[in-house]
Amino acid sequence: MMEKAPLGKVVRYLETGEWKAAHHLVQKDASSLGCWAHGIVHLIEGDLDNAKYWYRRARRALPHENTANAEIAALKATLTDGTH
Repeated sequence: MMEKAPLGKVVRYLETGEWKAAHHLVQKDASSLGCWAHGIVHLIEGDLDNAKYWYRRARRALPHENTANAEIAALKATLTDGTH
C-alpha cells in the first residue's frame, strides 16, 4: 500500500533547497499531488526525463523553463486553498 507524504513538509524542504529530503518523503506517494511534488524534485535535481515521468503521473504539463520556484509556489497554494 502506498503512503501519502506530508506534503506541507515536502514544500518546506523544497523551498529551502533540501530536495533530497523532499525526495525521500515523496518516493512512496502515488497521489497526484505527491507525483507533482516528485516531479518538482527532479526539476530541481536537473533530471528532466524523470521529471517528465512524474509530471505525466500527476497529469500536469511539464514547465518549459526552469520554473521550479513557481511550481513550488503553485503546489503550496494548492495545499493551502484546500482544492486537493
